[in-house]
Amino acid sequence: MPKRVETGTVTSAAASKTRRVEIPRVVRHPKYGRIMRSRTVCHVHDEKEESAPGDLVEIVECPPRSRSKRWELVRVVAKSTAVDLAALRSGARATQLREASARSEEASATGQAEVEASGDTQQGGAD
Repeated sequence: MPKRVETGTVTSAAASKTRRVEIPRVVRHPKYGRIMRSRTVCHVHDEKEESAPGDLVEIVECPPRSRSKRWELVRVVAKSTAVDLAALRSGARATQLREASARSEEASATGQAEVEASGDTQQGGAD
């Protein structure tokens, strides 16, 4: 019997070498005939850890690797273009803190430590 090949989106990469892939489906309700969107969740073995959340991947059936893993990653069809906003915000906050500390060091070197330090603490509390 041939192995099934499916295409889906990686939704989680929390565990090492394991990815959670969702395969979307369109199904007609048996009684009412309404078209419904559904999804199948597969746990996939990713040996090289080459996929990331949001990537479109191709997977193939395999013998069971664990209690939940029955699929293997074949290839990454398309990489995700999503931006991690939390990482960007934390990076921007770190840059602001570095600039503030550089300003305070510069002010202390010129002898204006009391004036600048009090101004920085008031601005820092407003953020």
